[in-house]
Amino acid sequence: MDHRSPRTSELLSAIVTAHSAERIGVGEIVHALRNRAFGLSILLLGLPNCLPMPPGLPVICGILLCLVGGQMVVGRDELWLPRWLANRTISRGLLEKIVNGSLKLICRFEGYSRPRLPYFSSPSARFVLGGLVVVLGLLLLLPIPIFGNLPPGIAVVILGLGLVERDGVFILAGVVATLVSFGVMGLLSWLLFQGALAVF
Repeated sequence: MDHRSPRTSELLSAIVTAHSAERIGVGEIVHALRNRAFGLSILLLGLPNCLPMPPGLPVICGILLCLVGGQMVVGRDELWLPRWLANRTISRGLLEKIVNGSLKLICRFEGYSRPRLPYFSSPSARFVLGGLVVVLGLLLLLPIPIFGNLPPGIAVVILGLGLVERDGVFILAGVVATLVSFGVMGLLSWLLFQGALAVF
């Protein structure tokens, strides 16, 4: 089976165009992701943190990333959502904003991407990658203002793209971006702590 047919950009566009309702169920979106549910879910949850989005969305994305990453750690083949979450809906406009805002980047990525270094997308590697996704999700829960959600968001997007296309080079780049985000978030947290000490 060619995991890249349809391409990621085509599949994301189809999710939006296939629904005419004003609100789309989260369970419907996951079902439409087919065999790429884990990678594309990670990608979709990372993208809002790299784009101007309503406040509070990073927290929701962080919780959902912990759920997805946890299932990767335990070795699930299919993404499971609790009923209360699968029945939740998001506005079609918000989904369109996320997808349309990312299509140019994804199309560019698809021009360079191909399946390579298969070990890094193997089941054994998914255990480690799932753990990284959980930690990135927890980082998104930190109340760091302004650009606090950007470093882990970028790392999540790179990991998601690598997993979708089974591209070990991009997965490795996502691991490096994750380590960088750890350092950046640690520095921002320390600066906030020092600022609080100076005030009080």
